Amino acid sequence: MALTIVREQEKKKEKRKRKPKILAIINDACTGCSGSPICVTECPIDDCMNIVPNPDAPVFIRIEVNALNCIGCKKCISKGPMDTYLEGCPWDAIDMVPLADFEAEHGVLEY
Repeated sequence: MALTIVREQEKKKEKRKRKPKILAIINDACTGCSGSPICVTECPIDDCMNIVPNPDAPVFIRIEVNALNCIGCKKCISKGPMDTYLEGCPWDAIDMVPLADFEAEHGVLEY
């Protein structure tokens, strides 16, 4: 078990082999799941899904995606607590967008 964890952590440090086809984008519906966002827990990449203050409601949090770290795996929208399967974020706050659309709006990502 410990060896498997070490191997998974080593994979996270490897340089990306290719650009993802899609990226997770958080929309305005994000509530931060009352401080326990499952998307952050299920994301296999360190520093991809980050908890940040909600500028519209300072007592709450929201999630922000680091587009350079997102691999487009969809785990943030498909895995729930206790390995339940979700048909997307419970609040419908995560959109999976094509990389080309993201780069057209925000500029080309420097991988």
